[in-house]
Amino acid sequence: MELAWLEDFLTLAQQRNFSRAAETRHISQPAFSRRVRMLEEWVGAPLFDRDTHRVELTAAGAEFLPIAQEIVRRLAFGRERAREVFELAAGSLRIACTNVLSLTFFPAWLQQLESGAAAPPSNISLVTDSMADCERLMVAGQAQFILCHHHPAAQTELDSGAFLGVEVGEDVLVPVSAPAAPDTATPLHPLPGAADTPSAHLAFSPASGMGRILAAARAAGAPAWLSPVFTAHLAMVLLIMAREGRGVAWLPQSLIAGDLETGALVRSAPSTDWDVPMGIRLYRPRARQSPAAEAFWSQAATMAGRRLA
Repeated sequence: MELAWLEDFLTLAQQRNFSRAAETRHISQPAFSRRVRMLEEWVGAPLFDRDTHRVELTAAGAEFLPIAQEIVRRLAFGRERAREVFELAAGSLRIACTNVLSLTFFPAWLQQLESGAAAPPSNISLVTDSMADCERLMVAGQAQFILCHHHPAAQTELDSGAFLGVEVGEDVLVPVSAPAAPDTATPLHPLPGAADTPSAHLAFSPASGMGRILAAARAAGAPAWLSPVFTAHLAMVLLIMAREGRGVAWLPQSLIAGDLETGALVRSAPSTDWDVPMGIRLYRPRARQSPAAEAFWSQAATMAGRRLA
């Protein structure tokens, strides 16, 4: 029996839908279904009734559910306690960071933090991934901090009372396109487009934090007529597609400043009404952490205060 089988079981028990549960677990539905079947074979009883429109727990599944929850919870607790002991001795930090910020913001920000710290951390482990995966790491207790973009209209689980956050920087999503011709500021894919001729859109996937932010901000922002032609959760992929003239993409200014300066990309909109300002936020669990982590947080909060002053 594998821990992943229990996590699959708990996800399906919550979602009650195989396709949504498989998407949440980031595996194909056939592979997800096979793992659920393997768990049922290990238990020796069917855990889900698949004959109804909505997947439901069987009596055996309902009996097994609290046991599985307790096993996963106790394993996570034991792992975290063991890591706390190690971190206390080693003074190491685990930071989850979204892909763009690991390239554009984190290095210089960390250097500033270390230059002002009395005792800089001796060992930092940086994990870069999509916002959804970074968030899961934090919620599962596998990271002490997460550095990500933030927008008040796109709340996440990290904005709950279980976590603390401090604004450490700012950025803005800018709609950009390749130019219609060399040495011109006219976009190949202009905004706002039109109902009969929508602009080709290079979109972020829902797993991307910037995708969440755009979806929330555009609901109340300037209207645009868009036709999605390509979707990805990595801003670097959308940047390459935009350079090739494949469509308009909202990309963080911190990533595209050089392209705007050289003219490889131009603004797609006639004004900044389509821009989406974002904060850059550092999150941590509310519970007290290791001395090294608390010192790091204190220094980051102090530096953020000076930035806002």
